[in-house]
Amino acid sequence: MNNENSVAETGMFGEFGGSYLPEDLKKVLAVLAEEFEKYRDDPDFNEEFRYYLKEYVGRENPLTFAKNLTDKVGGAKIYLKREDLNHTGAHKINNVIGQILLAKRMGVKRVIAETGAGQHGVATATACAMFGMECIIYMGKVDIKRQALNVFRMELLGAEVVSVDKGQGRLKDAVDAALNDLVENFENTFYLLGSAVGPHPFPTMVKHFQSVISEESKRQIIDKEGKLPTAVVACVGGGSNAIGAFAHYIEETDVRLIGVEPAEAATMSEGVPAVIHGFRCLTLLDEHGEPQPTNSIAAGLDYPGVGPEHSHLKTIGRAEYVAVTGEESLEAFQELSRVEGIIPALESSHAIAHAINLAKTLAKDDVIIVNLSGRGDKDVDQVFQMLKE
Repeated sequence: MNNENSVAETGMFGEFGGSYLPEDLKKVLAVLAEEFEKYRDDPDFNEEFRYYLKEYVGRENPLTFAKNLTDKVGGAKIYLKREDLNHTGAHKINNVIGQILLAKRMGVKRVIAETGAGQHGVATATACAMFGMECIIYMGKVDIKRQALNVFRMELLGAEVVSVDKGQGRLKDAVDAALNDLVENFENTFYLLGSAVGPHPFPTMVKHFQSVISEESKRQIIDKEGKLPTAVVACVGGGSNAIGAFAHYIEETDVRLIGVEPAEAATMSEGVPAVIHGFRCLTLLDEHGEPQPTNSIAAGLDYPGVGPEHSHLKTIGRAEYVAVTGEESLEAFQELSRVEGIIPALESSHAIAHAINLAKTLAKDDVIIVNLSGRGDKDVDQVFQMLKE
């Protein structure tokens, strides 16, 4: 779908991606891109990466047949790729381990990150604690309030959590603040970006480290079913868990790739090509041509843009993107908990909600893989308050 050498050089996925930044910052990220290309296929680097994925993250995680949910819904078999079982409770740690090992090789001791739902912040704080690095996490004031437990986790792990009060006080504003920090401190700082967004080389790096998800699930589903899945379903905000879940299936054109976004931030159906945070992607814009405020119940999906490769996959028709309402995801959150004894993150609940509807339209010998990107511990209090109200 894309020439790998071309992407490595330009960071462009068709018309999307690139690096729209001040020259000083472009030079910094050019060095980062060079270091990433140097180490991505380095045997010693990959041996260390795999070591931590196994011994620290707890991979490989299961591909669980959701038999009870399948029986209740009818139609296709539903499998869950259990990223919720990773150390720190989500897929975010895969990418964090890869980038922190890169930072270590570059000799950088100060790490900054942005976070919405807090899972990337927790993962970054965890890795910084392990490797003895200074850690600063930028988080919108609204997200700090609704994800208070994750804020405490980050602080417990030794990170400084900086409240971002500008704008809506959400994920977009946290990214703004992190990029401003990088501009001011690029000489001694590593920006550990958590999603498959941002200027080159971040989307390529994040996909590379998250592709372990589909590397495993592809092998696991063939072992279990003797064939590839009918569809792979994953929630999409910026798009890191989804691009990881899709990566090894992109060339398998018989496999449907379905990204599920919140109806309250429906970037793929309502967005237009624009530049946000130094890269070009489908973006929700207001009447003034500025990024539009978003308001999803899932903090990790509250972003007015999306990864450039997702924008490209949609544009060329390789992947489908659908929207699910907050109410539907809240019902799926409760349904999976009741039926399978698995409490999903609100982000992942969007994918569960669509998978339930999709399964009903398919035959019993069809197979759906849902990437269960995170567990719902962080959301239980928020859901409790919402249901009480």
